[in-house]
Amino acid sequence: MKTQRAEANNNFIMQAGILAIAGIIVRIIGLLYRAPLTAIIGDEGNGYYSFAYNIYANILLISSYSIPSAISKIMSQRMALREYNNAHRIFRCALVYVTIVGGIAAAFAYFAAGALVVDNAVPVLRIFAPTILLSGFLGVFRGYFQSYRSMIPTSISQIIEQIANAGISIGAAYLFISSVGETADDTARAIRGASGSALGTGSGVLVALLFVGGIYFYNRRRILDRVSTDASGWVEPYSRIARDIIFIVTPFILSTYIYNCSTAVNQTIYAKVMLYRHMISAPEVSTLYGIYSGKAVVLRNVPVALASAMSSAIIPTIASSWVTDEKRETRKKVSRAVKVTMSVAIPCVAAFIFLAKPIVQILFPQKSSLDMASRLLTFLSVTVISFCLSTITNGVLQSIGKVNKPVTHAAIALGVQSLMLWLLLRHTGLGIYAIVIADVVFSTLVCVLNAVSLRQSMGYRQEIYATFVLPAICSVVMGVIARLAYELMHKLTQRNFISVLVAGILGFLVYLITLIQSGAVDEEDLKSYPKGRLIIRYLKKFRLLSDKPGRRKRRQPGRGDEDRQ
Repeated sequence: MKTQRAEANNNFIMQAGILAIAGIIVRIIGLLYRAPLTAIIGDEGNGYYSFAYNIYANILLISSYSIPSAISKIMSQRMALREYNNAHRIFRCALVYVTIVGGIAAAFAYFAAGALVVDNAVPVLRIFAPTILLSGFLGVFRGYFQSYRSMIPTSISQIIEQIANAGISIGAAYLFISSVGETADDTARAIRGASGSALGTGSGVLVALLFVGGIYFYNRRRILDRVSTDASGWVEPYSRIARDIIFIVTPFILSTYIYNCSTAVNQTIYAKVMLYRHMISAPEVSTLYGIYSGKAVVLRNVPVALASAMSSAIIPTIASSWVTDEKRETRKKVSRAVKVTMSVAIPCVAAFIFLAKPIVQILFPQKSSLDMASRLLTFLSVTVISFCLSTITNGVLQSIGKVNKPVTHAAIALGVQSLMLWLLLRHTGLGIYAIVIADVVFSTLVCVLNAVSLRQSMGYRQEIYATFVLPAICSVVMGVIARLAYELMHKLTQRNFISVLVAGILGFLVYLITLIQSGAVDEEDLKSYPKGRLIIRYLKKFRLLSDKPGRRKRRQPGRGDEDRQ
């Protein structure tokens, strides 16, 4: 029994790892194509795209974003009981559900665009509208395959979607801008470029839908053969299936939406106050917001996504140990998940602080906005830690059955940060930097509230010294050396990319060595990293990691505090 449980956990972790790797690849592709796209549509175009995209994303969250998780959960329950016919009926019912809900949401986005975004972003949102319906169908197919414990179709479709998105966004933006001619003003060209980019997003979803739909229809005969083997004798009415879908999808929607809607709330408050209170022109408001969301936030989100993907393979095991009443083991797993994630997030903060301008210059070299984008990235860097922590703690609370806690905490944080943002924008001259403060307040509040709930629910309190203090010290050392290396290489080569590359490699090596020598991580921690065993082998080869078991563990301060809980 224990062997079967271990194999199930290992298979789940492997599937989560596949999805995590796909997520990392998607983020990298997204980061790389933003540079040429921004060069084409400019900061103003980026602003119009961001205004429309954030509203589109929120409508998508409400209508169909949570479909894969919900459908896979319902179907897997039926298949565990060998009710293959009922599982397939759920799939069919889900297609009807997204046709109705997705169709209504798409129509709302199209016809209400004028009331949802600034005037110049209306055409962009209307191009986004059909993508909402397509995303619903894509979500159902992804959820279908996930219910069979296969993340490969979802992972491949995500990569294909992003590749198509990148290529078509760049091409369509260029063609749309070219179509208006050289005589058009900058704002007209920005609107057309943003519209082309929106078309790329929809095209990516369509290509991914054709891919997963093709896989389904290719295997349709085998799927129906399996349905025919259903011997349960119970045919679930569609009315009951529809009720189950609604009642299971709704909690997923609330949890996901409230946590992620802060971006749309912030942009709405910012645009309204700046346009009607401070009388700033729409192009200027859009340009400033484009620098913030299209450059600083895009870069900030890379380590957040990497850390979240890395921890996704660790956290699912928490649910099983909690259910079997292994409280102490659960606390250890949470501690390790947080520790591993912080060992990635904290040095990323240092990198953004010490090398913000060189990093921004690689992807977004536009001189007019380089300084502002660099400052915004520096200030935003602290939210890397809080967003990573809130992501992990949200997952832990849901794993131990406290599914409503993350929703409540996000709602409280959203209310506080929205009021603060409105006051800062009305009564100070902070402008776009007020959104940065709002981001810090939101993510920090969620972390604090989640930590209180974890302590009350499972007696958990994170070890501080080895998890936060030592990585912070090592990160500062890394940042100083990386900055010195950058300055030296830049003087020698006058090449920003080469200088950042050399500084990054040297900084990584310095951080890894100091982290290990300080005792902040041990061999077991390193195994949780991607290619962790390969890293361990090379560290031992160069005698940077001891072969003697337990040596590092004894040197790690604070571990005993966690074990005594």
